[in-house]
Amino acid sequence: MKTLIVLAALLAIGCTDGPGATRVLREQGFTEIAITGYDAWLCGKEDYATGFTATSPIRTRVSGAVCSGVFKGYMIRFR
Repeated sequence: MKTLIVLAALLAIGCTDGPGATRVLREQGFTEIAITGYDAWLCGKEDYATGFTATSPIRTRVSGAVCSGVFKGYMIRFR
């Protein structure tokens, strides 16, 4: 059981793209970006799912995930 928990944690860590998500959010005008880790609920099961909170270009606080894949671009999804 302990091995399964460690394996699940390692897979979750490996399924994010913090630098890419931060770059995309900055390019779209977001500031005060905090990467919150893996967020499976907003992206497809085959995507990298990088959760975040940030200040939007219209100065509201938002949270969501940046979804990306091997042969895909990036998509920002909000809660």
